[in-house]
Amino acid sequence: MSGEEQFKKIISHCKEYGFIFPSSEIYEGLAAVYDYGQNGVELKNNLRQFWWKSMVQMHQNIVGLDSAIFMQPKVWKASGHVDGFSDPMIDNKDSKKRYRADVLIEDYQGKITAKIDKEVGKAKDRFGVTFNLNEFLTTNERVVNYSNEILRIDSIMKEALESGDLQKLKSLIEELEIVCPISGSKNWTEVRQFNLMYSTQMSATDGESELYLRPETAQGIFVNFLNVQKSGRMKIPFGIAQTGKAFRNEIVARQFIMRMKEFEQMEMQFFVKPGTELQWYTYWKQNRMKWHNALGTHTENLKYHDHLKLAHYANAAVDIEYKFPFGFKEVEGIHSRTDFDLGKHQEFSGKKLQYFDTETNQNYVPYVVETSIGLDRLFLLQMCENLVDEPLENGEIRTVLKINPVLAPYKIAILPLVKKDGLPEIAEKIYNDLKFDFNCFYEEKDTIGKRYRRQDAIGTPFCVTIDYESIEDASITLRYRDSMEQKRIKIAELHSFISKEINWKNLLEKV
Repeated sequence: MSGEEQFKKIISHCKEYGFIFPSSEIYEGLAAVYDYGQNGVELKNNLRQFWWKSMVQMHQNIVGLDSAIFMQPKVWKASGHVDGFSDPMIDNKDSKKRYRADVLIEDYQGKITAKIDKEVGKAKDRFGVTFNLNEFLTTNERVVNYSNEILRIDSIMKEALESGDLQKLKSLIEELEIVCPISGSKNWTEVRQFNLMYSTQMSATDGESELYLRPETAQGIFVNFLNVQKSGRMKIPFGIAQTGKAFRNEIVARQFIMRMKEFEQMEMQFFVKPGTELQWYTYWKQNRMKWHNALGTHTENLKYHDHLKLAHYANAAVDIEYKFPFGFKEVEGIHSRTDFDLGKHQEFSGKKLQYFDTETNQNYVPYVVETSIGLDRLFLLQMCENLVDEPLENGEIRTVLKINPVLAPYKIAILPLVKKDGLPEIAEKIYNDLKFDFNCFYEEKDTIGKRYRRQDAIGTPFCVTIDYESIEDASITLRYRDSMEQKRIKIAELHSFISKEINWKNLLEKV
């Protein structure tokens, strides 16, 4: 199955099984906006909770915050968003579609990387267990040429982005003969910068005629730095974590929830003593990769990508990228933001945003190391990583979402074999006993086999079947999602079994 076919299957699965719907679909939808369905909202909440627990609950020196979406407009002037929050955009004259110029080039590089992967795959088949990957990548002439071309494109794009030379970006697109994904033509406009912030208005009596929908959650943390530090008696180093909605006027290239106009971020700003920021940057870079590995994501599907162009506030920056069906793309960023943010807010507000260090008897503006992850992208990562088709012994194919049991929308499905003879009554009692501690699914309709398949598709780790034997010995059949193994277990032992198998501790201990 090609990457494009796999991605279409994921999108279709998300809608069919209640994970994600196009927003306002009965009115023909709204571009780049999506709604999370009954199963999607549960998975999304669980992913958010795992991040919060691992970031706040597991660290003595990190606390949480929930700042407002609306902020005083001067915040965005100080942060640089009003003047500099823009992307290089290019339009195709035939399709009338707009694209980020750098993303078009990165997608082109992704196609070259796919060629390298194809050559590696053929070599693995040819040489078998004797295959040496590093030797092949450095000695195979075709692969070396592909790799050098990627580096050459990187170098030109980095120079163009850092110097703001938009003509050089267009020239590179023309040189590479990049075509529009819609029209297939190379009929491009000039590259231009577009600000990504949405503006809105409050009533004139509020004194502010124009406001912005926040394009990131970080600034709410920075303007509350002293409030949190003083009220929490926090000592450097310490962090402030926040999750919440952000809004950007993104130009979307048909990648589902990968790049949306309304999305959710999970960010943590870690305040450190100047001069120690790069040590902490390395720490959080490693810590965040370990966090992703704890979710069971295959290591070959994750990689670091150092920024070609550093943001105006950073002295070091790296992305954690995941190999989606359409190539490696950013899921999380780790940035050493220096003292830019607090320094700018101190300058524009006229209020000192300094920390008094009792160990050195000095006041200073702290430096900041940031970790920022897109919750929607993490959701998509989980679907891409864990949704698989498995052949069965009878020749059929089952679709199963092999997500970590703690994150699954439902932890257990309770299924009476038939809708009579007292079996539903036993099943409902089990449901009512478990629902206080676990999100349970109850279903009577269809054959037990069809019900198993539906639960596999939404990722339910355990199914419990109540049959006639349950009446005689108060036992049930417990079915494992991943192995499809079945065993008998006493009803009285079910709660303790599920508690042991589905426990946040099992996941948090891996972080």
